[in-house]
Amino acid sequence: MPKPFYRRFKPVARAFRRLPSAARIALGLLLLVGGVLGIALPILGLWMIPLGLLVLSPDFTWARRGYLSLLLWFRRRRRAR
Repeated sequence: MPKPFYRRFKPVARAFRRLPSAARIALGLLLLVGGVLGIALPILGLWMIPLGLLVLSPDFTWARRGYLSLLLWFRRRRRAR
């Protein structure tokens, strides 16, 4: 039985938690802005929004809630298939 897809993000989350808080905030905001711009620019993509929320989640509760709600949405969608 394969691992659930969201467990692949745990090593990434641990790596980002080692960064200083200011660097995490700057990187997370850049990823969120890039994800929003990904609608118009194909080089950037919507994949940047969940990654930005993951980076910001240790510092902000709104980002943690957004990231967890995205994970639950992906999980429900995958089970429906």
